[in-house]
Amino acid sequence: MTAVGTVAVIGAEPLVRGFGLAGAVVLPAGDAERARAAWRQLPADVSVVILTPAAATAVEACRPSPGTGTPFVVVMT
Repeated sequence: MTAVGTVAVIGAEPLVRGFGLAGAVVLPAGDAERARAAWRQLPADVSVVILTPAAATAVEACRPSPGTGTPFVVVMT
């Protein structure tokens, strides 16, 4: 099996910046509009997206239904 794809993290900078140390694409978003903009601009190779709870709420309406070609989404608790 070959691992393919990138991990992206969207949310308030203090909560997401450390993920960059592990190689994730960090997309700081301090408010709902910036979270939605970050979601819409996700690189095509992103296969996993980690969201803060606030970012998850913000992008809920613009997230496609899970399925082929959509990233796996994880919400921080």
